[in-house]
Amino acid sequence: MRATKWTTSRKRAGTLALLLAGTVLPAPIMAQTPDANATADQGDEIIVTAQKREENLQSVPISIQALGTAKLEQYNINNFNDYTKLLPSVSFQTSSPGTTNVYFRGVASGGDGNHSGSLPSVGVYLDEQPITTIGGTLDVHIYDIQRIEALSGPQGTLYGASSEAGTLRIITNKPTTKGFDAGFDSEVNHIRSGDVGGKVEGFVNQPINDTMAIRLVGFYEHDAGYIDNVPANFDIGFGKNTFGSGVTINNNAVLKKNYNDTEVFGGRAALKIDIDDNWTVLPTFLAQDQKTHGSYGYYEDAGDLKTQHFGPEQGHDRFWQAALTVEGKVSNFDITYAGAYMDRHITSVSDYTDYAVTYDAAYSGGFSTYFTNAAGAYIDPSQHIVGHDHFTKLSQELRASSPQENRFRVIGGLFYQKQTHLIIQDYQIYGLTAATSVNGRPGTIWLTDQDRIDRDYAVFGEAAFDITPKLTLTGGLRAFKYDNSLFGFFGFGTGFSGSTGVGACNKSFRDSSGNYIGPILPGAPCTNLGDVVNGKVVPKKAKGDGITHKLNLTWKPTDDYMVYATWSRGFRPGGINRRGGLPPYDPDYLTNYELGFKTTLFDKMLRFNGAIYLQNWKSFQFAFLGLNSLTQIQNGSDARIKGVELDFTLKPEPGFTISGSAAYTDAKLRKNICNAADSTFQCTAAGNFITAPKGTQLPVTPKFKANMTARYDFDVAGHDSHFQAVAVHASSAPSQLRTADQAIVGTIPGYWTFDVAAGAKFGRISTEIYIQNLLDERAQISRSVACSICTRPSTFVQNPQTIGLRVGWKY
Repeated sequence: MRATKWTTSRKRAGTLALLLAGTVLPAPIMAQTPDANATADQGDEIIVTAQKREENLQSVPISIQALGTAKLEQYNINNFNDYTKLLPSVSFQTSSPGTTNVYFRGVASGGDGNHSGSLPSVGVYLDEQPITTIGGTLDVHIYDIQRIEALSGPQGTLYGASSEAGTLRIITNKPTTKGFDAGFDSEVNHIRSGDVGGKVEGFVNQPINDTMAIRLVGFYEHDAGYIDNVPANFDIGFGKNTFGSGVTINNNAVLKKNYNDTEVFGGRAALKIDIDDNWTVLPTFLAQDQKTHGSYGYYEDAGDLKTQHFGPEQGHDRFWQAALTVEGKVSNFDITYAGAYMDRHITSVSDYTDYAVTYDAAYSGGFSTYFTNAAGAYIDPSQHIVGHDHFTKLSQELRASSPQENRFRVIGGLFYQKQTHLIIQDYQIYGLTAATSVNGRPGTIWLTDQDRIDRDYAVFGEAAFDITPKLTLTGGLRAFKYDNSLFGFFGFGTGFSGSTGVGACNKSFRDSSGNYIGPILPGAPCTNLGDVVNGKVVPKKAKGDGITHKLNLTWKPTDDYMVYATWSRGFRPGGINRRGGLPPYDPDYLTNYELGFKTTLFDKMLRFNGAIYLQNWKSFQFAFLGLNSLTQIQNGSDARIKGVELDFTLKPEPGFTISGSAAYTDAKLRKNICNAADSTFQCTAAGNFITAPKGTQLPVTPKFKANMTARYDFDVAGHDSHFQAVAVHASSAPSQLRTADQAIVGTIPGYWTFDVAAGAKFGRISTEIYIQNLLDERAQISRSVACSICTRPSTFVQNPQTIGLRVGWKY
């Protein structure tokens, strides 16, 4: 089976290579032109657009790190996990490629829900367009990228709702009319105790005439598996005490080595059109297709990198985005329009046996009678989830900015976005009778079929005034409005009594003639999540508006020294719980107080930047697994986050560079979190209790995270050569916020990882051999359990030791 899959993978890789070669080879031979897109990350300046203007990194008065083209290549960065380990203020949780929640500066409550959870607290942008989705971070393949910018702290003035804690910006290389350019890169690698992977990538930039150019990018990557699905037997046990018999299951049908492999391919196209000296139009198109197999977490009690799953598992995540950026001038104002439409489909099949052997078995007295076939015999109650998620995102922004050299300068604009999420989560049991299935869906014990729409409107502006040539005051406001809704069905069929599912429809969603009130989403038996208005069901809504602010004072006594102080605020919209009986959750707000500095010393030999900050996170949104292991979102208490960030680049002699960054984050609750809402946060009412006491550390983010890189570029027999070593360290962190959950799921341990690489260039050809995770450390990213009373955590780690060879060609 694996040989067949790998053969298919090689055929796709070969096809892509031929297509790229066919694109590159017929091009006219022109003098090589320096890439106008390259970020000067190895020179004296790094140009960024964090404030939606081109500026030297050392002149931007915010805490920002930028990885330019050269560093992205040097670090062998392909995806989200690769570059976030080099950003010490960033932490994340993941369960598989494409399902990632990212956090800045410890602004994390853990989990953040499944299916219909809170909006992210970190905004992610591809060029000018937001690609933050309801379901988490879009994992764009990193190739032919100009730079990645990580903006710490609230960016709520210029970037809005999902930039409460920070913003990640992925800036692509743009077409240029300055000359033909092309490149091709390939890689083969092997994971220790795993399989063989590799990738091929290529780009071409072709001027069409003096005013038009096109840039094309293509890539294919196969990530090898390294987790084994090993034998297991479980006695489900329900009914033994009541009926005298149980069910024993095994996973012999799905045993497999290197269970978790990933395949991704796609491309980008961009066309640059210079209408005249002032106006440029840039349409772009991105498409990516990712397939995953198996589970990316393992059970520590089953052995190193071993899991015990009982059903087939796979995922298919595909998306495309069409975008348009128009830049020009009206009088002396720069005008920018940025619009995009994104469409994303995710289909998945995942094993849910942990739920069956733990949660269902715990309720054997009530559930066991349902797990029988037509003859009354017990069936295997193991569950699997068939999921279909369809996301769309429309965003539009129009802004204007005055000349940057003016003593008084402004930037302002309008923003609108609409996000949709059609959710189908079908919990299936083979052999389940129609009588105990969701109506009209034999074999489905539970169904979630819901439609979510999130709309955001904003008007924003910032103004800067040079009080003196060395002292600048900047202020900004963003007035926002959000309108979010959720509608559909969740729950059991009529075979189960209770207030969820069809039982709720029968009680509250029938008309006087006994018919179900519509509308009803396709595939659902009825509607039980919504409000009845004038005889029809309308979506449940969460609406709100408000203002966020930013105030900054910057003192720059010389070109090499800068000190700044910032007071800023970010927000995240409220929303609707997917369990209809729960109240909506309110927006949460983050207020940031920050003091930072940026210095360039010793004739540009050393660049040293830092910031110290205090953040108050008010009534933060908090997601956890509640009744029936459904995600429940409510506003928690308050948290306070204190931290320090530092980064440096040192060039003690030509060819030798040492760089690094570090962050210390102290994030704690300021008040108790109660099991039931309590405005006093004392949790003393009858039946109430403390689930997380005051002073509890917020989860996921380590208190200390740092990285350091040493690189030496030298000449060997006329060939440019290099050696590089990278060290990354993270301290331990809790995985959960609630005390009981943390006791079960456990702590994310601290780790050290080391990467080394050496390579040389031979004319247009570059070669490099590398070892990532040199000591084969089990660097844990996150831990989780399948249900609210499950006690066997899954552990997710960075890749084990990986040895690889890269070969590239640049025109």
